[in-house]
Amino acid sequence: MTPIVLTVAGSDPSGGAGLQADLKTIHRHEAYGAAVATLVTVQNTRGVERVDVLSAELVRAQLDNLLTDMAPQAAKTGALGSREVVREVGAVVRAASFPWVVDPVWVPTRGRPLSNEDLGEALRSDLIPFATLVTPNVEEASGLAGISVRTLDDAREAANRIASLGAKAVLVTGGDLEGAARGIDVLFYEGAVQELRAGSVAEGEFHGTGCTLSAAIATRLAFGDDIPTAVVRAKAWLDGALAHAFAVGKGARPVNHLWKVDREP
Repeated sequence: MTPIVLTVAGSDPSGGAGLQADLKTIHRHEAYGAAVATLVTVQNTRGVERVDVLSAELVRAQLDNLLTDMAPQAAKTGALGSREVVREVGAVVRAASFPWVVDPVWVPTRGRPLSNEDLGEALRSDLIPFATLVTPNVEEASGLAGISVRTLDDAREAANRIASLGAKAVLVTGGDLEGAARGIDVLFYEGAVQELRAGSVAEGEFHGTGCTLSAAIATRLAFGDDIPTAVVRAKAWLDGALAHAFAVGKGARPVNHLWKVDREP
C-alpha cells in the first residue's frame, strides 16, 4: 500500500521550498502527498517579498475536512505564520495517532520573515510537546532553547532543552558550528545524542533544504522506519540532491528533488 504523507505549510511559487518542495519530496520517495496551505508568499529564488497568512479557522477547516476522508501514515509542519494557526495545528497534532515532524520555520534564509509575530512561545507550548520529531536549524534552535547555538556542545544542549518540552526527538540541523566539521547535525533521541555527519558538503547557496529534509524524514516514517533510520536515510538522499542541485532562477539553487532515492537503509 502506498502511504499518505500530509504537509501543513506555506506556498512557495518558485517551487523550491514550502508545500511545493514537500510534495515533490514525498512523491520522489514514492508516497502520496496531501497538503494544507497556511500562508501564501510572493517570492522567488532571490527571496521573500510578501507573506499573507491564512486565518486559523481556514487552516483548521482544511485539516478537519481532509482528515475525515484520508488517513495519513505521517505528517509534517512547515511555516505556520501566526500563533493562532500554531494553536489550531497543535490541537490536531495532539489528537493524532500518526507521527508528526515539526519543522519550526518562521525566518527564511533570504527576505522578510514568514510571520509578523514571535512564534517561539506558541511553538513551545502548543505544538512541540506533541511532536514526534522537531527539526530546527541553528537559528531556530537558539530561539526555541533560549541559548545561543554556536558550537557542537551548544547544539547538544539546545536539542536536550527542546526535547524536554515533550517532543520524542529533536534534530538540530547544521550550518557551520564552531570547532566542528561542516554539515554535522545533532539528533537527540531516547535520552542520547548522536552526531550525524553529511556524506558530502555541497558548496553554494541553496533554497528549501530544511523543508525538503523534514518532508523526507516524514515520508520515511510513513514507510515504517524508526526515527534514527528515517533521519539517516533522509540525510543521505538530501546530500545527493544538494550535490546535484541546478539553478532554475537568478538566486539560490533549489534542492534537486529529482535525485534518486537509495532503497537500502
